[in-house]
Amino acid sequence: MVQKETAPVRRGRPRSFEPDAALLKARDTFWRKGYAATSLDDLSAATGLNRPSLYGAFGDKRALYLAALQRNRQDMIVSLTNGLAATGSLRERLLFVFSRASELYRAGDEGQRGCFLIGTAVTESVADPAVRQVLASAFQEMDDCFAAAFAKARDELPAGADPAGLAKLATGLLHTMAVRARAGADEPTLRAIYEAGLTLICGPAAP
Repeated sequence: MVQKETAPVRRGRPRSFEPDAALLKARDTFWRKGYAATSLDDLSAATGLNRPSLYGAFGDKRALYLAALQRNRQDMIVSLTNGLAATGSLRERLLFVFSRASELYRAGDEGQRGCFLIGTAVTESVADPAVRQVLASAFQEMDDCFAAAFAKARDELPAGADPAGLAKLATGLLHTMAVRARAGADEPTLRAIYEAGLTLICGPAAP
């Protein structure tokens, strides 16, 4: 039987305790193991905090997971907004967003991690309304980010294209890439997906 390593018992928070850094370490643990399989000992070892300190800083395991979800949602939307607001044509900006997502989804020390929300929250959302709300909000915000960018670049879209509809397609492409990456898809496979998506959104690339 494989025994889990546990963090040494501490009487309180270390002097160098930084809530944000601890939250990111907890998020990475949930991301790697999944919510259900992550124990308090795992979180203690990852953050360097004993159980009383974890409870004091974040609440119980569920509260810590929800905080990690919210932090990930916020970071994701900021990154997407910045990528879509960069210079260049719409196609160039989308190419940057999708290629960067491919890189992030294929990262992971023990295997390709995919997307934190897709990889963990989709399962937990079935029985947890709070998780489901975070997930739904994240999807809506992604749709809104893409829709705003498409509306501003109508002249770069096919005639008669619906920015809102294409936004959902773009969000769906990211979801598909995340799931495929979690299953081990390599960069050429993911690139084929998002390049096909770019053709649907922007039309064929100029020769």
